[in-house]
Amino acid sequence: MSQRSRSKKPPSGGRRAALPREERREERHLAPSVTTGATAGLYSRGPAPKPPVVTSETAPKEHAVEDRLRRTAKRRAAIPAWEETGPRAAAGNSQPPRRRSAEPRPTVTWYQAVLWNLKRVKRRWRHLLREKQASRFPESNRFPIQILLLIWGIIPMWGSLLEERLWGRRQRAISRGSPRQERPERSARRVLYPLLFLGGTACIALIALFFSTYTYGTTVSYDGEVIAVMSSQSAAEEVRRDLEQVTARTLGESFTIDDSLIQYSSGLLRRQDLVDPETYAEDLSQEVGLVTAAYCLYVDGEFIGATPYAGALDELLKQLKAAGTDEDTISCDFAESVDIKEEYVPSDEIMNLGYLAETLYSTKTAEVTYEVQKGDTWSEIAEAHSLSSKELEALNPGYDINKLQIGEILTMSASVPYLTRTVVQKERYVAEVNYDVEYTDDASMYKGDTKVTSKGVFGAADVVANVTYVNGEEVERTVLSSVTLREPVTEQQLRGTMERPTWYPTGTFRWPVTGRITSRFGGRKSPGGIGSTNHQGIDIAASRGTPVCAADGGTVTYSGWMGGYGYLVEIDHGNGYKTRYGHNSSLTVSVGQHVYKGQQIARVGSTGNSTGNHCHFEVRYNGVARNPLNYLP
Repeated sequence: MSQRSRSKKPPSGGRRAALPREERREERHLAPSVTTGATAGLYSRGPAPKPPVVTSETAPKEHAVEDRLRRTAKRRAAIPAWEETGPRAAAGNSQPPRRRSAEPRPTVTWYQAVLWNLKRVKRRWRHLLREKQASRFPESNRFPIQILLLIWGIIPMWGSLLEERLWGRRQRAISRGSPRQERPERSARRVLYPLLFLGGTACIALIALFFSTYTYGTTVSYDGEVIAVMSSQSAAEEVRRDLEQVTARTLGESFTIDDSLIQYSSGLLRRQDLVDPETYAEDLSQEVGLVTAAYCLYVDGEFIGATPYAGALDELLKQLKAAGTDEDTISCDFAESVDIKEEYVPSDEIMNLGYLAETLYSTKTAEVTYEVQKGDTWSEIAEAHSLSSKELEALNPGYDINKLQIGEILTMSASVPYLTRTVVQKERYVAEVNYDVEYTDDASMYKGDTKVTSKGVFGAADVVANVTYVNGEEVERTVLSSVTLREPVTEQQLRGTMERPTWYPTGTFRWPVTGRITSRFGGRKSPGGIGSTNHQGIDIAASRGTPVCAADGGTVTYSGWMGGYGYLVEIDHGNGYKTRYGHNSSLTVSVGQHVYKGQQIARVGSTGNSTGNHCHFEVRYNGVARNPLNYLP
């Protein structure tokens, strides 16, 4: 009969079916105690021992257990299946106990199972938190203590397992069953196999430890001193060849390392003594002493210096940028391209960091350009750039120093810093606000003349601006916001409307005569070819008696003989400008006379220190001679 058919028998059909669940569990716990020797063999790994012989001593005990189970079954069978004892029966509940429905349970979906497991984890987590708060296991709060406790528990466990493996199981098997004869060779194998396993494991561990500690390598010595341990001699030779090539390329000449200085010895060496090829190359280059691996600083591609310390140049540049900055500094950078490269350099180019910083703070001589402006002379340009006329001429070959043209570009030599530091600073200040000018026409004044009747007053404004400095000099100012604090007061002026007289200066010059320039402004040979002089004007050739005209309107301040000039006329044009006209044959104006632009003032001649008929024309500004060609159209 199958298990399913047996489970459907009525309660009175069998002793086990009549028992409730608690009694069946009790019977299940008691059953091993009355099993026979054959059943005991199922709980051991060895062959089942022969069933023990039931004697008069063991029989009463087994019969007593069976009698007790039989009485319990009868007592349970006497109670109807639908009755219930206990508190519920005492309370008058005579309903039969609820039985399970024969319908199948509903299928549990996967997410319901997940939710059930999450709730289970949550309950477990709360339980652990309560245990931790109650400090029931204070050692669990310390991870190292847990590890020690784990090791402390594993050691005796493994000892017990080893003891059980070697001796304990045999003794229990013998005590449970009938004694049997054990073959000596099998017992020896059971002891020998674990020992062989442990010994083999130890040998493998020792071999692995040896090869992880030692390896076959090559010791490299230079001039009798060990400098590195390489993996092989070929690897060391390759590093040597690379270093020879780098040294030759750096020094610009062929170079080889003497073979007698390098020795190799191979054998078993400690693995931790091995070095990589880069380290060996640095050590070998230091021993040779000609080139050194260093960090090189380049500014716009120009080599500045080198240092063997990694990160030192970055820190130095950071300090140079941060100098003089504060919380209002928006940005700080270098205008030049600054690069740091790791490469080999000659050993004598290695610099101390202090000297390298001093070099970056200093200046260098560089070429700058200058555009010729109106009124410039060769000597003035040279003096403004701290150069002599000869030095300026050497820097600009091919230029005629006596004939400068406005807009020409001249090359100058000037001191410039190695690094151009650009700083953008946010500044807040009170600035003046320009006032407006209101004009009133006045017929009693000449055109272009003004007169202040009521002086204006500047206003004030609170300004926030970004100011750009290049090496400490302001080059740009961008106003971010401006708040007026005080309004400006408008200025009142009178403006002339009367026409100016014809003799009034116009501010521009014309040619006094028409002709060829025979001598230019600047240095020249003296008349007659003896010595040299500084010619302070230009000579314009013309026939004797040709009219000489005023270059611009003005007042005659001199008219007469003046030494080497011969007959000379000088006109004051105002604003610091005066013109001179020399070597005339005759004069047509007098001192104090007003002349207009283009009016005849003299006739061409060759009086004074002169070698031919011409007009000597000078332009002076505040008493200093200027090149007239810079003012003539």
